[in-house]
Amino acid sequence: MRISFQGEIKSLYQTLIQAWNKRDAAGMAEQFAEQGVQIGFDGSKVIGQKEILSHLEPIFENHPTAPYITKVKDIRALGTDAAILHAIAGMIPSGKTEIEPSVNTHQTLVAVKKDNTWQVELFQNTPAQFHGRPELVEQMTEELNELMEK
Repeated sequence: MRISFQGEIKSLYQTLIQAWNKRDAAGMAEQFAEQGVQIGFDGSKVIGQKEILSHLEPIFENHPTAPYITKVKDIRALGTDAAILHAIAGMIPSGKTEIEPSVNTHQTLVAVKKDNTWQVELFQNTPAQFHGRPELVEQMTEELNELMEK
């Protein structure tokens, strides 16, 4: 795998997140492979660009989705044409100025390279509530808040 694969995977992830932040359902769906899977914060599972698009459009039309603040924690190869990215993310709700800890999430992206182009095979949001360990929620929120101070 080329040395630059990490930059390519990070760019793919950032394009996906920017599409979310712009409330651009088509822009998000376009990043996925033909049978790519998106698993949302609430556990919704949608497969393929068309299904992802039809799932996201009403969300963006009917809900004031908050933008993500993200931090990539790790990117590693899973062979020559696959990689996994782990990130943490928080959201600043509309009308607020601070990250809302109750919606912090771990994000996992599995990317595959097809026809010389990286695509999302899996994007999953897992709530990061650390039940019984509020100090970990606070630690994640602080780590994300540091990004806003830069």
